[in-house]
Amino acid sequence: MEGKRKIRIINVVGARPNFMKIAPLMKEYKNYPEIKSILVHTGQHYTREMNDVFFDQLEIPRPDINLEIGSASHAVQTAEIMKRFEPVILKYKPDVVLVVGDVNSTLACALVAAKLGVKVAHVEAGLRSFDRQMPEEINRVLTDAISDYLFVTERSGLKNLKNEGFPKKKIFFVGNVMVDTLLRNLEQSKSSTILEDLKLHGKCYTVVTLHRPSNVDDPIVLGALIEVFEKISQELPIIFPAHPRTRKNIELFGFMKKISETKRRAHPASDGRLRVIDPIGYLDFLKLMASAKVVLTDSGGIQEETTILKVPCLTLRENTERPITLEIGTNKMVGTDPARILAAFHQVSENSGRRCRTPDLWDGYASKRIVEILMRN
Repeated sequence: MEGKRKIRIINVVGARPNFMKIAPLMKEYKNYPEIKSILVHTGQHYTREMNDVFFDQLEIPRPDINLEIGSASHAVQTAEIMKRFEPVILKYKPDVVLVVGDVNSTLACALVAAKLGVKVAHVEAGLRSFDRQMPEEINRVLTDAISDYLFVTERSGLKNLKNEGFPKKKIFFVGNVMVDTLLRNLEQSKSSTILEDLKLHGKCYTVVTLHRPSNVDDPIVLGALIEVFEKISQELPIIFPAHPRTRKNIELFGFMKKISETKRRAHPASDGRLRVIDPIGYLDFLKLMASAKVVLTDSGGIQEETTILKVPCLTLRENTERPITLEIGTNKMVGTDPARILAAFHQVSENSGRRCRTPDLWDGYASKRIVEILMRN
């Protein structure tokens, strides 16, 4: 390739879920000397707990550019990313801009690239919750509409894109890059000391994650969820690594007092039955999740990860853009009704040994397929 211009690919990350998706791609690019890979971090998540620790543990190279956007409303954040990303494209003149997932950074950077005539590759294309009240759904639909390469993780994505009229030549079923990261780090995560640090034993606790605005911004909804978590914690301890937004609202709405009362009712030698802790790194969280008896979440990515780990998952939503996890995984949709959550918890706790097959192409080679396709085209 000496003397020839390298193929330039700008890769965009902005939020914690993006880091796990971009990591295997950045590794795969190293196998192609003809590729010049440029990593842009928009700065949508910017604390160490939500950012630096993931780059360190997943061995993601430091971003070539950090737009340092920070937190803001959806409109302001999207607009600021677009304003700051346009000069990056004009400077580096990429052949492709690759975006992952469904956060504001995904749509904003795809839109800038498309308007400047640069090809867009969307990793995780075709996923649909069919709920336009979810900001992520808007980001998914619009990003797919302006993308040239639609990299699909599961067969529902193929069906959705076909129904929406996308040409076959744009659609590629490649598998799940998030699974690539999980499988590559699973053995290493076993050396984590998170269970010892939290005084836990495998399969004797529940993990909770909660971050969606519909669940954490409404005090009635969040209060009902805290109430049912408190009930579950009397049967099985709950570890709740809290997203900064979630922790802020728990404190703002006065629910931390209830959690503290739960601690006081616990055994004196314990650290409490319902334990809200700070966000933890990827390897620690992978170990925590893999060793749990049940996981309760509103995260799409965790629905996928628990399917690979064969850990029962209760999704605290009324819909999912990842239906394969319901069809063949360990995932069950339970919404936010406390009685429904409690009943489902008892059901899966009693049948937690059920096995399920692995979704097609969730084999650890999605990133390899993606880069091969980009090179061919």
